[in-house]
Amino acid sequence: MTIQVNVQEAKTRLSQLLAQVEAGVDVVIARDGTPVAHLVPVQAPPPRPVGFVAGTVPESFFEPLPEDELERWS
Repeated sequence: MTIQVNVQEAKTRLSQLLAQVEAGVDVVIARDGTPVAHLVPVQAPPPRPVGFVAGTVPESFFEPLPEDELERWS
């Protein structure tokens, strides 16, 4: 089901319109009868997989930095 409301009505009844959107109603906001916006429920993004990048870290990554490298960071 789709309903169309004008801007003034949308401003007055925003909480009610949002409840209708949550219930599955499509709400179109119009200015002078011309649709300008469509209220839709927010869709939660799908869960992202952990470890989606292939690769490994070499053991040398965990070794202390050489002194000359440490001095460059000071």
